[in-house]
Amino acid sequence: MSNLRLYLDSADIPTWQRLLPTGMFYGVTTNPKLLYQEGILCTVENLAKLADAAFELEAQEIHLQVWGKDTESMLAIGREIADIDCRVSIKVPITTVGIVCARQLIDEGNRVTLTAVHAASQLLTAIALGADYAAPYLGRMNDAGLNGLDELRIMQQMVRRLESHTRILAASIRQLSDLTALAEYGLDTFTLLPDLVDELLENPLTIKAAAEFNEKAQLKE
Repeated sequence: MSNLRLYLDSADIPTWQRLLPTGMFYGVTTNPKLLYQEGILCTVENLAKLADAAFELEAQEIHLQVWGKDTESMLAIGREIADIDCRVSIKVPITTVGIVCARQLIDEGNRVTLTAVHAASQLLTAIALGADYAAPYLGRMNDAGLNGLDELRIMQQMVRRLESHTRILAASIRQLSDLTALAEYGLDTFTLLPDLVDELLENPLTIKAAAEFNEKAQLKE
């Protein structure tokens, strides 16, 4: 059985309703920026509503992000998010205050995703903490002049050689060629924006072939 996990990177429930029934997604990832884009206030109550909607659509997991200027405020929000459902993974930025928050949440038995990873060296922190996921931002790394693909390749090698259970949740993927390259490197956990999912599903040559099949199926002797 494949270890592949695909997530839909969106806070738009109609998009979930369109794409989650394909059965190809393990779950959904969100963040405050995605909520803002959909006009959703960043409150625990709204996150709970999103989680309910995702699980009704048979998502196995949803990633919901904390916020706050210090560890105490982050931790308070993180604990409220944890109470929503055991299938929630709590996203925490991999900053100094975030790491302290993540450590406590992990010690309390919660799933944690360390997010906003921008360098292979940061993965050591996620592995040391025993985080379930570490989410590097491929596109943003490339924007900063880094070789994002190479950084993620190194991260996957680190996970394998250190025999860590931390999954590299590749995010900010902007083109299908990067997705296939990462899979070739051995990465198996990806979150995809809806536009990229549509590109993945709507290959024009496949659509043409399917139309030809249908046309021939209608011919009568």
